[in-house]
Amino acid sequence: MDNVLLERALPARAEENTRLIVQISCVATLGGFLFGFDSGVINGTVEGLSTTFHASSTVVGLVVASMLLGCALGAFFAGRVSDLWGRRAVLIISAVLFLLSALGAGAAGTALLFVAARVMGGFAVGAASVIAPAYIAEVAPARYRGRLATVQQIAIIGGLFCAFLSNYLLAKAAGASTETLWLNQAAWRWMFWMQALPSSLFFVSLLFIPESPRYLVVRKRDAEASAVLTQLYGEGKARSMLAEIGASLAHDRHRPRLSDLVDKVSGKIRPIVWVGVGLATFQQLVGINVVFYYGAVLWQAVGFSENDALLINVLSGALSIGACLVAVMLIDKVGRKPLLWIGSLGMAVSLILVTVAFANAGVDANGKLALSHPMGTLALVAANVYVAFFNMSWGPVMWVMLGEMFPNQIRGSGLAVAGAAQWTSNFVITVSFPILLAGIGLAGAYGLYAAAAVVSVFFVQRYVHETRGKELEQMEG
Repeated sequence: MDNVLLERALPARAEENTRLIVQISCVATLGGFLFGFDSGVINGTVEGLSTTFHASSTVVGLVVASMLLGCALGAFFAGRVSDLWGRRAVLIISAVLFLLSALGAGAAGTALLFVAARVMGGFAVGAASVIAPAYIAEVAPARYRGRLATVQQIAIIGGLFCAFLSNYLLAKAAGASTETLWLNQAAWRWMFWMQALPSSLFFVSLLFIPESPRYLVVRKRDAEASAVLTQLYGEGKARSMLAEIGASLAHDRHRPRLSDLVDKVSGKIRPIVWVGVGLATFQQLVGINVVFYYGAVLWQAVGFSENDALLINVLSGALSIGACLVAVMLIDKVGRKPLLWIGSLGMAVSLILVTVAFANAGVDANGKLALSHPMGTLALVAANVYVAFFNMSWGPVMWVMLGEMFPNQIRGSGLAVAGAAQWTSNFVITVSFPILLAGIGLAGAYGLYAAAAVVSVFFVQRYVHETRGKELEQMEG
């Protein structure tokens, strides 16, 4: 999103440097763009990986999901390391890992080297996924914090869209993802190498943004925090904010640690941690990343050509960006919880319709699934409605809430646990899809995702509490 347009859309206050807040938030969202690109690029390379490494469907599932193991570890350690070294430092490390992973995955000569490069990229994705929204939440004012943090999801979908578009154009230029392109290298390798460009931009941009002021206060670096707050909000507001942040930590201002997640009175894990884990897990149990990672395989399985399947991914990515823009407009007006609830309901209905369509699929002469025209239309429309509902609700809102729902003292530790849960669930869903596809078929797999969406409706209603308009110092654990 254009910085100037976004800045004009946000309310300004007397001394507040809205332009700077928007600019540094947009730099942080480049991590989301790379998160999306790195996640989506695999979509068009599955056939190339199968051919190059002579892998079975189960092995391909493990190779595709290998990045997610790194994501879980990256999210967990990023939350902890960000409490020690700072949010900005962790984002810089992730930028370097994004670049090395892109170069390594494209050049890999063996499945083992490819997996190693993807796990490295996973560390970067996991780190960026939890720290970028936390950084934005810690520098942005409460009245438009949700909109700025939601831009993170637009960046993620933008990254996915660019990866899908890049994959489509490269495969079309070469004739197929497995055919050679420039420098006598297969097109699927160039799909990974394209990521080197935004990775380099992310690294350079991070060198020009300040550290999170709330991190600085937690680390007892009040003078530095005051300088950053003054730069962002003006001298008067900076003094009051510094006092408020300090007051929220006054009763227990020690170095953050994982044990802070346990209530000292009851000895049990704080309820807010379970809510964070629930949000993170349900976002994956609805099966969204099956569409992101296996979209090309999915649509080819029901009769579309490789080029048509990749083009559908591009159109789906564009629709996702439009849905995220809806979330940007609504998140600070109607709140987080209503968007989650509506999204759960919409996903449940659309996934049930997708399941019905796939349950009525036949088999062609080559043994592949084939849908009649009405059922093919239903599957295509319902799947894209599902993607739209996800991206106007759970896609952005889950990350917004994880970045803001935890109290200052436990934000890093809470993000570590919730982020690890999110990526572990992502791994389980992704690696199980080829197995489910072979075992119970597309209808069975999507039936499970539909059931998870139905359960998420009740989870939101019962356990999720609104955070709209609250300052981070008002969050209770």
